[in-house]
Amino acid sequence: MFMLRNLGKYIFGDNTKQDIIQLDAGQLYIVRPNSVKGYSECIFKDAQATIRRTSTTYHYQLVIQRAYEEGEEQLLDDAEDSDDTKDEKEFLLDETLHLRSTIRDGQAVFAWRDLSGDPGDLYEFICDTSVQPSAIQTFETVSLRCQYERKFNKSHDHATESELQQFVFTDSSIPPASPTTISPAASEFSSPISSPRPTANDEFATPPKMSSRRLRSNKNQSPEPEPEPESPQKTPVVKKTVAPKAQEAPESFETLCKEDAQLHLFDMSTQLFYMLEEEVTATVSEVGKWQYWLQIEAAGKPAVGTPVIADMNPVFNFDYKSFVFNYYDKAGSAYSYLLRFADIETEERFQEGLMRALWEQLNEIKWAKAKDQEREYVLDAFQDLTMEDAPSLEAEEEEEEEEEYYEDAEDDTAAGNQSEEYDSDEEQDDVHNNPAVDDDGNINSQLAVGFKSDRSFVVRGNQIGVFKHVSDKDLEFSTTITNVRTTAGKSFAPSKVMLHQGDSSMIMQDPNNPHSLYRMDLEYGKIVDDYKIHDDIPVKLFAPEKKFAQMTGEQTFLGLSSNSLFRIDPRISGNKLVDTQLKQYVSKNDFSATATTESGYIAVASNKGDIRLFDRLGINAKTHLPALGESIIGLDVSADGRWILATCKTYLLLVDALQHDGKNEGELGFKKSFPKDSKPKPRRLTLNPMHVAQMQNETKAPLSFTSAKFNTGLEANETAIITSTGPFMVTWNLRRVIQGRKDPYQIKRYAETVMADNFRFGSDKNVIVALPNQVELVQKQSFKKPTRESIATPVRQLRNRGNGIVDSPY
Repeated sequence: MFMLRNLGKYIFGDNTKQDIIQLDAGQLYIVRPNSVKGYSECIFKDAQATIRRTSTTYHYQLVIQRAYEEGEEQLLDDAEDSDDTKDEKEFLLDETLHLRSTIRDGQAVFAWRDLSGDPGDLYEFICDTSVQPSAIQTFETVSLRCQYERKFNKSHDHATESELQQFVFTDSSIPPASPTTISPAASEFSSPISSPRPTANDEFATPPKMSSRRLRSNKNQSPEPEPEPESPQKTPVVKKTVAPKAQEAPESFETLCKEDAQLHLFDMSTQLFYMLEEEVTATVSEVGKWQYWLQIEAAGKPAVGTPVIADMNPVFNFDYKSFVFNYYDKAGSAYSYLLRFADIETEERFQEGLMRALWEQLNEIKWAKAKDQEREYVLDAFQDLTMEDAPSLEAEEEEEEEEEYYEDAEDDTAAGNQSEEYDSDEEQDDVHNNPAVDDDGNINSQLAVGFKSDRSFVVRGNQIGVFKHVSDKDLEFSTTITNVRTTAGKSFAPSKVMLHQGDSSMIMQDPNNPHSLYRMDLEYGKIVDDYKIHDDIPVKLFAPEKKFAQMTGEQTFLGLSSNSLFRIDPRISGNKLVDTQLKQYVSKNDFSATATTESGYIAVASNKGDIRLFDRLGINAKTHLPALGESIIGLDVSADGRWILATCKTYLLLVDALQHDGKNEGELGFKKSFPKDSKPKPRRLTLNPMHVAQMQNETKAPLSFTSAKFNTGLEANETAIITSTGPFMVTWNLRRVIQGRKDPYQIKRYAETVMADNFRFGSDKNVIVALPNQVELVQKQSFKKPTRESIATPVRQLRNRGNGIVDSPY
């Protein structure tokens, strides 16, 4: 690395200035030492390197922008649909990049890892010899300070030189130069196959000035004063993620299991597990009433201690004889640990002990009281992870799978469905980090996506914003329904809403009046009917009669209380509950979610975590699926009734309702009961614990999913799932989930919490998302595979893209 120099606060002092420092001339290459594609490829023949602030405090980006000669910009516009012609590449300035520098053939070279490429792949920015040495040295020092601020989430003002030195990576050498190929983007604007590199001495000789070139987005950059030199420091090797201090175990009343294993810790910088202890003893104990503890000790000393709760995100993998879980220290930082057992029998004993503890903690019922089939159902749901603690031996197969995952998006582009305004690099655009809110403090809270009207409705306090879907890429603000109030003139903020009768009406509820519902005429924008449901039975939930009933003039719909199911008919006089179609339970079921199929079959879930399947109202459930433990907060069903999707706080649950054997083979669980010894095997959809650890280290927000939804449409198959947790939107590929593929999900991160989301009706490629103060339509192809960079970098606000993002403080 180059010599460090003292750097005044002038570079960081102006927080309104997005670009901190810039190297105004150079070339960008991608180097693939082990690829058949070629050793080195020129990406930008003329470029600038900039360190730029993001909308998140203490987060910075290394940005490489292409420069153009006169006339080249027009050529680029004509080819803008190609990924190779993007005029800007952005990299989160994080220690995982291993940003380093050297002198080669008299030119300064900065290099960093290609985190989305193969092992050993890297980017190189080769500074032109016209760049002053002082600018290069200053650029390096700024990069160290930015990485320090991101890692420690505080200003660099009091950082010592030794603390900054931990971001100097001389252990990752920059490979020597090699014959270079030119990318299609570069060769389009230049005739030579490779660019000769001028030679100079080690003092950065200054050759004649380059020909006049410019960036597509010019930014005024005032010259920086030259800093004073400082003596170089010794460079330590970068350290792996260090395990936090272990907690002592509370007093134990009963030991549920005690097994020997190896202990591994996930390293954030390498994205791999490394061994902490070769021999540990893992013990699960009861430490209080419905309280349990996992203690891992090495040579009699504590290595890890954590309560057994759902937030530990436990996942077993018997192919690797391993168990992965998350641990959180007092500061809220997350770590991902792995226990590897000697054999499957040992892991099975440990799994039963841990699952017993988790199940009892959540249900407050002894595991022994559960039926054998229920215990098997619970255990089956917790063994679904493919490990990533070593490079894959099936890289070619994974690349093929990756191509399949994107084939729909690629087909769209090939068919010309991508609008001229659409920027496929949308995920790198910014969203306001601290948007203004209404004077009353309201934010967006609920989203209802129209089936027939091609409208979306967003609830914000006692207002409803109406947004029109003008294309596959855009939303257009239509109007605001202000001051929602009953026919008696009482204003309220709806707690639940449902589109009704061909999207011409909206059923809504006042949270302070659970015995009534209200119908708003959306054409007039006011409530026209007050429905008294029942004097003694409160309405907790309501749902359409059938999955696509809102597209028709159907007036009846379903209602649920904590303990009963019933039909609501607005046409009858007096109370609107239909007494002949009421099913009440004596025991407390605490119903929490419901959904219907196209045929009108009904699925009902509870806060206990169980699911009931009905073919009609007024009778007992045909199938009762046991609880895994967590409360179910959302429910969806495929139109044909085959797939049931339940949302819990830390995972989703996908259940196949089709019976594959026995006397009822071919029947759905809605119509015929599953045999007692043949419950369906649930598929537990959760985020990889390593990804969870990275997410929570970034945001300090606990995992908490919003109600997950299938894409839906008339005569359309369900192919995808959408949900969110904190600032992360997550989409699952349903086919990959069913096939048991590794990590079949992608993410999109925002700077703010995602309040609600759903697919646009009839599409699995467009998602409507409500942020606290914005509403956006995004394309599913803008979601990314979870990586250190995609998890850490919030998307930025769209630039000049019509009404794709709409401010929803209406």
